[in-house]
Amino acid sequence: MIYMDYAATSPMMRESLETYVEVAQRYYGNSASLHDLGGQAFYFVQQSREVVAQALGVTSDGVIFTGSGTEGNLIAILSLALASKKGKHIISSQAEHTSVHAALNTLEKKGFTVTKLPLQKDGCVDLGQLQQAIREETALITIQHVNSEIGSIQPVEKIVKMARKSNIFCHVDCVQSFGKLAIPKGADAITISAHKIGGPKGCGAIYLNPAIRVPALTPGLTHERGLRGGTLDTPAIVAFAAAIENYQYELQHYETLRNYFENNLPEKCQLVECKQQLPNICGVMMEKVEGQYVLLKLNEAGICISTGSACDIHSESGTKAILSMGFSLEAARQFFRISFGPSTTLEDIVKLNIELSNI
Repeated sequence: MIYMDYAATSPMMRESLETYVEVAQRYYGNSASLHDLGGQAFYFVQQSREVVAQALGVTSDGVIFTGSGTEGNLIAILSLALASKKGKHIISSQAEHTSVHAALNTLEKKGFTVTKLPLQKDGCVDLGQLQQAIREETALITIQHVNSEIGSIQPVEKIVKMARKSNIFCHVDCVQSFGKLAIPKGADAITISAHKIGGPKGCGAIYLNPAIRVPALTPGLTHERGLRGGTLDTPAIVAFAAAIENYQYELQHYETLRNYFENNLPEKCQLVECKQQLPNICGVMMEKVEGQYVLLKLNEAGICISTGSACDIHSESGTKAILSMGFSLEAARQFFRISFGPSTTLEDIVKLNIELSNI
């Protein structure tokens, strides 16, 4: 099989897998236990926390390990919104990850109001609209750095500055951008995930500004500053750190692949172009053909792709990003996503274009 669904997940890199196995076999103690095995596990967790902090450019006391990017988004958004003393208004976009919408839905039930900005035709939010949406009672701005469906890069540095100028908490979902782009400075919360960069699934982290006193979402928990419960998965956490230290995003490699893919696409296919985007994520629509049909035909040909975020796979309305950009529902249902990874070759792209021509 030719795997082209790296935006959904990536295989564990060798260094991460070997680290996971070694830690699981040798340092299996509970990191919260007081005996020597527990102390060893705690040491490795803390060292990994330092690795994450350094990669994010933050202090390690703000790093919280989670079970996924989804859990990270939920904890970060709910914590900041409930910690704010400004009011009960939140600004986000229509194209955020499903977990962000889930957190916002939860807050709406608690009396919050949410403004969801559309994406422009260039795949980005309009900063003018964002500024106009800010109110005196705005408590939080939550925005993704890179959209997982079309790869568009949001101007998060400017958004963070706008939030700070208005004394508003700001959360940035960096699950797709971590290890690939510079992480914005000054955000109050950041979400990342291990399996997007060759680490294990079921492991992620957030940075949550330790200067902010956040309420316990589930009172009585003691792990990770009381923000989440459960024994820490030491092997996964250390393997995550190993992935961070060894992952490399080869920009020129992905630009070469994308350019060849675009230049040899069948005429019936439209590549979604954005003002700024990660070149390894390609959103495509095929005229008069639903994306799910394209997925099935390529799967028969031995090529793995997706129709958007794996967390939205059962949605019948198509991708949120395409709809937010103003495309029709019909166009959204024609959408499918190709996402390259380190092992993707030019020969793979040649085969992909041939198979698309045969549909």
